[in-house]
Amino acid sequence: MKIKPFEIELYFAKYEFNCKHLLCASDCESISIDELLQLADMPQKDLLETHLNYTESQGDPILREKIADMTADVSAEDVVFLSSPEEGIFIAMHALLDKGDHVIVVSPVYESLLNLAEHITHNISLWPFRLKDGVWWLDEEELYRLATPQTRLLIINFPHNPTGYLPDEAMFKRLLHWAANKGITIFCDEMYRGLELGERKTLPSAVELNPDVIVLSGLSKTYGLPGLRSGWLIVKNPVLRDEVLNWKMYTSICATRPGEALSLAALACRETLAQRNRDLIQQNIAGAKPFFERWQNIFEWIPTQAGSVALIGIKQFSAQVFCETLAQAGILLLPSTYMNYSDTHIRFGFGRKSFLENLKALDAHLTKHYPEKCT
Repeated sequence: MKIKPFEIELYFAKYEFNCKHLLCASDCESISIDELLQLADMPQKDLLETHLNYTESQGDPILREKIADMTADVSAEDVVFLSSPEEGIFIAMHALLDKGDHVIVVSPVYESLLNLAEHITHNISLWPFRLKDGVWWLDEEELYRLATPQTRLLIINFPHNPTGYLPDEAMFKRLLHWAANKGITIFCDEMYRGLELGERKTLPSAVELNPDVIVLSGLSKTYGLPGLRSGWLIVKNPVLRDEVLNWKMYTSICATRPGEALSLAALACRETLAQRNRDLIQQNIAGAKPFFERWQNIFEWIPTQAGSVALIGIKQFSAQVFCETLAQAGILLLPSTYMNYSDTHIRFGFGRKSFLENLKALDAHLTKHYPEKCT
């Protein structure tokens, strides 16, 4: 049975490593293995002496204990360590869903969160973000109307990729309470948790408020270590966790020994890594404001509340055509069409040190081709 093409990853496969100026990365600034070991105060000898044998399918017990310590009322037994966050989406959807189940998915959304659920169930409803007074928001009443007696799963992602939206705690609690009362499981992608900006506070993990929630997290975004491919699921229901682990046997079986060792190092210095990236994102956003003011005839700046990305409006252009044209000039932005959204917005990513330098390249391109639109 064929699944839809993974359009966003095909787009990045085509352009990400060929474009000089990357402006839409969702991850944060990465570091070398040597720097990670120094931050974690881990001798290189410890890594070099790591044996390359199989690991436990659920993950190294010490590593799972460290992950569990990050969340209240979670034990190491609740944690399933992954070979990649993407694996977590794949195995959770297969463990949770059957054909005909109804699934509600927040939109726009990272493509696999939608496509895998749709592939399995053929029964999807989108809960769309709306714009009001230049701010992204979600209509709770619209969600309640979308639910049916067959609704099995609600897929959410907070902080949200790509809008940068973060609900307030009261709204978040209402959402989790509603799902619990309806018997609807929530899959909550928390890959950007810990990247709250300004005065925004980190929400409790969804599983702290509703033990039936399945949480996805990892080291790629907040901690800037996508090359490790480390992620984890928190699944407190033992029956469902066994189903998830069974599916894991059909994918990676287990994570890598070096990956687990480096993940332990990352968790030892995670607050340092997260703070570095929060500071960098805020610096890049501040540095980008003059650009968006100068090019307000092309872009509609929509502030981000949390995370490393923002979804910016584009005026008078097709977002997809605009981005494809830029890619030919070596400047990479992501059109919203690759996140199952209208052809009206573009994702910018603020988590890289090269962002402002790359923004200069975009500024020069616009000055050359659209000087009349500069204010």
